[in-house]
Amino acid sequence: MNVQKLVSMKGKQPIVMITAYDAPFANIVHQAGVDAILVGDSVANNVLGYSDTLPATMEDMIRHTQAVRRGAPEAFIIADMPFLSYQCSMDEAVRNAGRFLKEAGANAIKLEGGSFYVPLIERLVKAGIPVMGHLGLTPQSVNVFGGYKVQGKDEKSAKYLLEEAKAIEKAGVFSIVLEMVVEETAKMITESLSIPTIGIGSGRYCDGQILVLHDLLGLNPSFLPKFAKRYANLYQESLEAVQRYAFDVRNRAFPSEDNVFKVGG
Repeated sequence: MNVQKLVSMKGKQPIVMITAYDAPFANIVHQAGVDAILVGDSVANNVLGYSDTLPATMEDMIRHTQAVRRGAPEAFIIADMPFLSYQCSMDEAVRNAGRFLKEAGANAIKLEGGSFYVPLIERLVKAGIPVMGHLGLTPQSVNVFGGYKVQGKDEKSAKYLLEEAKAIEKAGVFSIVLEMVVEETAKMITESLSIPTIGIGSGRYCDGQILVLHDLLGLNPSFLPKFAKRYANLYQESLEAVQRYAFDVRNRAFPSEDNVFKVGG
């Protein structure tokens, strides 16, 4: 997979993406045959224990992107630009984006925001850094939105999102994530662009879909957003496995004869 192949899939075959954060899960995801892996700044709340994505740092993202690359050496990997890694200055943004390709082995970066970031997107693309856009509910702006709210619900906001999408498409993004956009608006945007849209909570008509692996696998029992589908319940399975281990240790059933070393053995 590469940028050109991903773009060529628009209108021909749905694009499958998953957000993952470490080597073991990246290996599983790649072996399952997904088209691309996103190393999301949602590592902050899904792995590091924060309540939202804002605390994720460049060092967090570099480390986790490196881990995903080691776990899936042949995968197409997109790395999230974390909060304040590209908002402060263009030069700093280019340096940070370049680190993902140079140090972490990413194939592309993703950044949130619309027309305001057109000059930055143009500069990144000219520097040889492929850029994925992100519109709709942009989690780094959760404090501006006043919470996690569905976007594009009326004609005015739908038109605004379409204009923003066209602006960043013209600037050079190769794809756009649409997050929590009403289905009708996401469909209109998808049909108006020549690049793929990747939906998360944006209905059935995007060119592809992305889910966070932890949601898909049921690793967080207290969180199941409307747009996600739980394909496993690994939280419960993991809990029961550790409980069985604890029981065996306390009852001296583990380690057993099969788990020990002996003189001359």
